[in-house]
Amino acid sequence: MNGNAISKAITLTGFAALAGLGTMIGSPAAHASAAGAAGAADGRTVAYVRAGVIYSSDGVTETRLTEDEVNARPRFNPAGTKLAYLHNGTVWVMDADGGDKHQVSDRTAGGPSWSPDGQWIAYAALSCTGGPGVFRVRADGLGAASEPLFPASCRDQALPEVGYVMEQPEEKAAAGPKLVDRLRTDDAVAWSPDGTKIAFRGGECESIADNCLSVGNVGTGTERAIDYYGGGGSGTSGFGVVPAWRADGQKVTWTTYTEDGTAVRVTEADADGGNRHQIGTAGDREMVYAGTGTGVLTAAHQGHSWITAVDLATGARTPLRQGSQPTVGA
Repeated sequence: MNGNAISKAITLTGFAALAGLGTMIGSPAAHASAAGAAGAADGRTVAYVRAGVIYSSDGVTETRLTEDEVNARPRFNPAGTKLAYLHNGTVWVMDADGGDKHQVSDRTAGGPSWSPDGQWIAYAALSCTGGPGVFRVRADGLGAASEPLFPASCRDQALPEVGYVMEQPEEKAAAGPKLVDRLRTDDAVAWSPDGTKIAFRGGECESIADNCLSVGNVGTGTERAIDYYGGGGSGTSGFGVVPAWRADGQKVTWTTYTEDGTAVRVTEADADGGNRHQIGTAGDREMVYAGTGTGVLTAAHQGHSWITAVDLATGARTPLRQGSQPTVGA
């Protein structure tokens, strides 16, 4: 990296620091899944992060997918054949077995999400307004520029200049901010199963709230806030981050924290933010769906973070593997 690039380097606040969420110790061989794990996620492959490395597991075998330790927020494509992920804070794609790794966007980004047809990847990054925004880029990475989606006012504006990311030494990342502070600035996005909406942290609601979670209409550019903190009808400070949609598009879940003594937890609601309720137990986070009846989330187990399957009807829990930031294949 030359001197000019270094002068534009950006601190990896909520992006590459994600690789430190749920940092684990020990070799992959030591992280055997619990009995019954193969069925706990409806027989689907689960990918996740441990100490900045992305792994996948079919319930029996764990496979290491990345060689280095600067990776975060993997997301399977709809077919379950590829993963989009953050590598040193920028969006990359690889095959589900770890092959054919390639960069698709050089902007410092939040966790990516695939369009239902698998042709596009959405991610959060600095917008034309100087605040957070949402972009999409071709998933094949064939040189096409990113397109701004939110705020809609940026759609006819020039793209902001790209900032450059500097790798953090592993020991520095391990000594980074505590979990709540890392989650607070987590800009992972989620594309709805019908392709019409994207859920993301922030948005127009930040004009009246300290923190908020929005759902934006891809076609029209309109936004609707589904979670507020510090304003907009809620006087409680906190945040809502890491959204995920149920496959039928009827439910959305996200990680919630309020600064009133309430722990990090998982909230589920209707697509419009109504009928909110908690899933799992205090300390759970980052839930995704495996079908309509099972959630896969990050939970505390044996003193570490574990990928854990939760029966959404009964609350029964099955620890799967040590790690965090789960995504479930088709």
